[in-house]
Amino acid sequence: MRRWQRLRKPLRRAPHGRVLRLSPPEVLLLGFALLCALGALLLWLPGSAVRPLAWHEALFTATSAVTVTGLSVIDVGHDLTFTGQAVLLVLIQIGGLGFMTFAALTVLLIGARLPIQQQNLVREALGEIAFSDVRHLVNLVILFALLVESLGTALLAAHWVPEYGWRLGLWHSLFHAVSAFNNAGFSTWSDSLMGEVDDPLVNGVITLLFIVGGLGFVVVSDIYRQRRWSRLAMQTKVVLLATLWLNLIATAILLGLEWSNPKTLGAIGDIFGRVQAAWFQAVTPRTAGFNTLDTGSLTNASTLLTMVLMFIGAGSSSTASGIKITTFVVLLLTARAFYRNTEQPTAFGRSIPQETVIKAITVALAGVLLVVLALFGLTITDADKPFLDLAFETVSAFGTVGLSRGVTSDLSLPGQFLLGLTMLLGRVGPLSVGYFLATRRARGVRYARGDIQIG
Repeated sequence: MRRWQRLRKPLRRAPHGRVLRLSPPEVLLLGFALLCALGALLLWLPGSAVRPLAWHEALFTATSAVTVTGLSVIDVGHDLTFTGQAVLLVLIQIGGLGFMTFAALTVLLIGARLPIQQQNLVREALGEIAFSDVRHLVNLVILFALLVESLGTALLAAHWVPEYGWRLGLWHSLFHAVSAFNNAGFSTWSDSLMGEVDDPLVNGVITLLFIVGGLGFVVVSDIYRQRRWSRLAMQTKVVLLATLWLNLIATAILLGLEWSNPKTLGAIGDIFGRVQAAWFQAVTPRTAGFNTLDTGSLTNASTLLTMVLMFIGAGSSSTASGIKITTFVVLLLTARAFYRNTEQPTAFGRSIPQETVIKAITVALAGVLLVVLALFGLTITDADKPFLDLAFETVSAFGTVGLSRGVTSDLSLPGQFLLGLTMLLGRVGPLSVGYFLATRRARGVRYARGDIQIG
């Protein structure tokens, strides 16, 4: 009853002003759900599509856009009109920059005051230490996003305007720049960017856009303010180095696995083209969703590697999802500390607190459970589909990546609903888990120690 009252009246009057009654996870879920519903309604309207869209097609596409996933049951370039594509682009921008960024800005504009216990979510979402810095960071996020997207549009337009003309060339450039920076993976072409597999300008600009978008706005802000490696925060150093090494290692592995595959790298004549395609395919699983190679033609080993990269994701407080690269690094450092028989994991001469370790373990475990449960459901609703394809689509939905082996549009209605729910929970779930861990209360009663054998 109390929860229903909070949802019905999210703001209440107080002597010191209006106060938000909803808990942060409720704000996240309700906000994303409303955005998905609104987006579905706009896409369902006749002027948004060339053919009438079914309600579940509109809802799935809107959910995929808001959660910046990129999985789709329709052909964006053929089934949506210019108006529909514009609606999709707005949904991608809102979802990519993060609902909490816009929510924090809205709260500041209407004068509502967040209770102290709820300010943790904003700090968790935006990575700032003080809530007073939120206004500055929101401004930085919006200005930085517009600047990078404008630069990406201009560079892509230099290639596509001569080929498609000013109108179509600029639209393709803008759409792909926004989609890439927000790690959405939506494309106006049916085969994504497979037609540009050997073009260095398109490959370079697109990968740079989604790498920068996946670093996280806190990392970008820290780089801008400090500008020297020695002064950078520990999180910034971890994200930068882990991103670099993951991308390089994944590229090398994919080169080895796909070099002789006639359906992927083997079909590309020159060596530079193969390296370029392997780089793109290695970087895109970090929740970008574009592809220049046929994902369904990858070897089983490459498919498994792609799933691991999709599960890891990119940086915290970024346009990407997954368990986040910082979570992955903390888990590795914790394992290293255990095998070295040291008390705490360390990096760059700093120790990682136990609270961070517990949070990393919890987020990773929650991600594994969500993927397993969603995959279990899909094996029931769509038992006729290959297991590897279902597993791939599930991990892609959880990491809000958008890479597909081509079975999403063939899923049953319950299967599409389950995949949409996975996208939504994959986007807001880790943040909600982080909030609960950050606001947990110490118990007044302590229990006697008990031992459990591990391993």
